[in-house]
Amino acid sequence: MTARAGVRTVAGMTATTTFTTLAAAVRAEQATKVYGSGDTAVRALDAVSLAIPARRFTAIMGPSGSGKSTLMHCMAGLDSLTSGHVYVGDQDLSRLSDKELTRLRRDRLGFVFQAYNLLPMLNAGENITLPLDLAGRKADRGWVDHVVATVGLGDRLRHRPSELSGGQQQRVAVARALASRPEVIFADEPTGNLDSRSGGEILAFLRRAVDDMGQTIVMVTHDPSAAAHADEVVFLADGRIVDVITGPSPEMILEHMKALGS
Repeated sequence: MTARAGVRTVAGMTATTTFTTLAAAVRAEQATKVYGSGDTAVRALDAVSLAIPARRFTAIMGPSGSGKSTLMHCMAGLDSLTSGHVYVGDQDLSRLSDKELTRLRRDRLGFVFQAYNLLPMLNAGENITLPLDLAGRKADRGWVDHVVATVGLGDRLRHRPSELSGGQQQRVAVARALASRPEVIFADEPTGNLDSRSGGEILAFLRRAVDDMGQTIVMVTHDPSAAAHADEVVFLADGRIVDVITGPSPEMILEHMKALGS
C-alpha cells in the first residue's frame, strides 16, 4: 500500500503515530530517555510514540540534540529507555534479558552504520555472511546471491575491506544487513562517510531493498537528499515528534529543517 503524499504537522503528539494501514514492524510507546539526574538531567526522548510500518522506508531527522539517534538506538535495542516501551513485532524489549536482546538483534534486526564495521581479516563474502555464521545458521545461498547481485558486489567477494573503496565497503555492510532477511534494518547516517555518487548508490540500494525485497528500513540522517529516498520523514525536536512528511522531496525536507532551526 502506498501512503498518500503530503505533509502532516504534529504537535504535542501522544497517540501512536502511523503512516499507513500496514502492520508495524517496530513501535515505541511513550518512549522516554533521560540521561543524568537532578539539575544536570537531559531528557533526550520525551514520551515519544511512533509506529514504523513494515515494508516501508522511514527517515528520522532533526536538529543536533533532537533525540533522533537516541530514538533509533532505543528502537533497535542498542540502548534502554528510562520509561515507556519498544516493541519489535509483538516482542516488548523491556522484558528481555541482555542475552535475549543480543539474540533478537542478531536474528531479527540488521544494522548499517556510518562506519562500515567490517572485519579486516575477512573478505567481502565472509563479512556478508558473518552474522549468520555467528548465529550458527546456514545461509540461504539463493537469497545471498540475490543480495550480492542487487548491490553489485559479484566481482568483489574475495577482496578484503582494505582492497575496497568506501562505497564498496558500505555496499558490503548493506549486503550483510540484508543477508539474514531481518525484520527491520536500522541505518545510522549510512552515507555520512561517502562522496555524493557513492552515497547515492547506497541510498538506491536501500530503496530497492524496500521496493523489490519487502524490507523495512529506518534511517537517521541529516541530509535532505538522503531522506528524500524514504517514504516518510519523521522530524524530532527537543525529544518530541513535531512533524511528519509523506512523499518527501529534498526541497520540502529542507524547508521543514529550516523551520526547526537545523
